[in-house]
Amino acid sequence: MVVDELELLSFLEWLLPGGDGSEMKIGALGVFLLIVPALSATVAFVCYLFSVARHGPSEGFYTVARTVAAGVTDISHISPRRVWAMARLAINEAVRRRVLIVVAIFMLVLLFAGWFLDSGSEHPARLYISFVLTMTTYLALALGLLLSTFSLPNDIKNKTIHTILTKPVRQVEIVLGRILGFVAVGTAMLVVMGFGSYLFVRRGLSHTHAVESVERVEGVAGGQEENPVVWRGTLTSEDRHTHTFEVHQNGEGQTDIQRGHWHQVRVVKQSGQDGKPVFSIGPPQGWLQARVPIYGGLMFLDRNGQSAQQGINVGKEWDYRGYIEGGSQAAAIWTFSGITEQAFPEQLSLELNLRVFRSFKGEIERGVLGSIYLSNPDSGAAMRSVPVSFEAKEFSIDEIVFGRSLDVIERDGIPREGDIFKDLVSKDGALNVIVQCSERAQYFGMAQGDVYVRSADAPFFMNFFKGYIGIWLQMVMVTAFGVMFSTFLNAAVAMLTTFSCVILGFRSEFVSDIRTGDLEGGGPIEATVRLLTQMNLSGEFSDQLVTKVVQFVDQGLLLLMSFTANILPNYNAFDTTDYVAYGFDIYGGLLSRNLTIGLVYTLAAALVGYFFLKTREVAA
Repeated sequence: MVVDELELLSFLEWLLPGGDGSEMKIGALGVFLLIVPALSATVAFVCYLFSVARHGPSEGFYTVARTVAAGVTDISHISPRRVWAMARLAINEAVRRRVLIVVAIFMLVLLFAGWFLDSGSEHPARLYISFVLTMTTYLALALGLLLSTFSLPNDIKNKTIHTILTKPVRQVEIVLGRILGFVAVGTAMLVVMGFGSYLFVRRGLSHTHAVESVERVEGVAGGQEENPVVWRGTLTSEDRHTHTFEVHQNGEGQTDIQRGHWHQVRVVKQSGQDGKPVFSIGPPQGWLQARVPIYGGLMFLDRNGQSAQQGINVGKEWDYRGYIEGGSQAAAIWTFSGITEQAFPEQLSLELNLRVFRSFKGEIERGVLGSIYLSNPDSGAAMRSVPVSFEAKEFSIDEIVFGRSLDVIERDGIPREGDIFKDLVSKDGALNVIVQCSERAQYFGMAQGDVYVRSADAPFFMNFFKGYIGIWLQMVMVTAFGVMFSTFLNAAVAMLTTFSCVILGFRSEFVSDIRTGDLEGGGPIEATVRLLTQMNLSGEFSDQLVTKVVQFVDQGLLLLMSFTANILPNYNAFDTTDYVAYGFDIYGGLLSRNLTIGLVYTLAAALVGYFFLKTREVAA
C-alpha cells in the first residue's frame, strides 16, 4: 500500500501553522483564512457586476448589501425545529421515491458476487474488501446524486414549494433541511449496506480444512523445551491452498501461513479410530486485521556513509521510493518516537515492505539479503544492536521481532547482552532503525511508510466502520452540492453539473498533469481533434496556426478546469479502501482531517445554495 507522507501528519500538524509538510507552512487553517476572504470578495464583486447590469451602480451596491445583511440575519436566526421539519419532509419524499431499490440492488449484487470473486486468489481478503467498499461507494454517490438534484427543481416546477415558502420558514432552513433529510436517508442505507458487506466478507473468506496426514514426532522440542512438538501433519486442499501444522504437547498448535492467513489446531480427542488424536481446525486468522503502525521520519546515507536528501534513482518513472546500494555504507535510517516500555514491554515488532532492484539476476531462487539493526539516536550514545540478517520479500510484509533482551555493540566493538530501553531508546522515547542491503550491485527501495513499528492491533470491525465513514463523507458532500446546484438549475442540468464535479474531484490530478504537460495529448479540443483524425498522442499537427489556436483555447479551458478542481473536494482523499483492504488502521488524525474538510465543504455548499435560493424568482 502506498502511504502519502502528508497522511502521516497528526491533525494539529495538518491544521495549525508550522506543521511539517503542511500547506505553505501555514497549516490548513491558514490556507482557509487566506482563501475564504479572497473567494468571498471575488464572488461579491461578480454579484455586484450582475446587479449593476440590472439596477445600475448605486442600486446594485445596495441590492448586494441588503442580500448579505438579510443572509446574516437569516443564518443567525436558524431554528433547529424548522430545519428538522424540513428534513422530515425530505425523508418522506425520498421514501416515496423508493430509495430502498438501492439496497435491493446492493443485496442482489452480493448474492451473485461470490460466484465471480476468486476466493483462491493470492490475496482474497483484499479482493473481497475492495469489492464491497468500491461498490458501496458508487451506489452511495449515485443515491446522493439522484436524491439531491431532483427534489427542489420538481417542487418549484410543480409549485409545491409555495406551500413551504408561505410558512414562517427561511430559505436557509429549507436548504439545510433538504441536505439533512437526504443525508439521513443515505446514512440509513449505508448502515444496512455496511452490515451486509461485513457479513459478506466474513462468509466469503470463511473456510476450513480436514487433516490429510499426521505423524508423531519423537524427541523434537521445536524451540520450546517445556512444550515440545509431538505431532506434525498436512491439511487437505481448500480454495487451491493447503497448510502444514504442528501441535505441541499441551494439545495446542497452529498451521503455517499461506496467503496471509493461518489456522489454530488443537487436539479434541486423544485417541481416534486409528489410534491417533482427533484434531479440530479453527477458522482462518490473519486476514481481517487492523495493524496500528507507528511511522518514523526517513533519511538516507549514500555509498560513502554521508547524509543524503533522497535515495538513488534506479531509472523508474515513479519516484515514490528511494534506493540504497548494496555492499556499501549506504543505508536508510528511520527515527521513531513514542517508543516506551509501557507500550512494548516484551518485544519490539518491526514490519518491512521493501522493493528490490537487481542489476543482475544473482541468486534468483532466493531474495536479496539485507541487514537491520537498532541504534540510539543520541549523538553521545554510540550504541547499536547486533545486525539481524533477513531476506527481502517483495510485495509482501516481512515481520522482524526484536526481543526485550538482545546483544548490543558499544564503541569498543565488543558485543554484550543489553536491553532495548536501557541501551538503545533515548530518554525521550526515540529509536533509530537502520536498514542496509548486503549484496553488491543490488538495491533496496523504500519510502517513509515502508518500515514501521507495529503496536497492538485495533479491532477490524471498527476499522471497517471507519472505512464506511469515508464513504459517508463523500455521499454527504455530493448531496450538499446536488442541493446547491438544484437551487438555481433544473433537475437534469443540476444532476449533470453535480456529476461533472464528482468526476473532476476524482480526477483533479489528471487535469493538473494535462495542464502542466506531464501527460501528452493536450486539452479537450486538441484531444477531440486527435480522436477524430486518429492521431497518436505525440504526433504534431501540420498546420502551425491551427495548433496555436487550439492550444491557446485549451490552455484557457484547462486553467478553468484546474481552478474548479482546486476548489472542489478531492474525493480520492476520502477513499480509505486501501487502508481497510491491506489491513491498516485508519488512524484518528486522517479521520479527523476528513471529517473537518467534509464539514467545511458541506456548510459552504449550503451557504451558496441559500443565497441562490434567496435571490431566485421562485414564483416564476
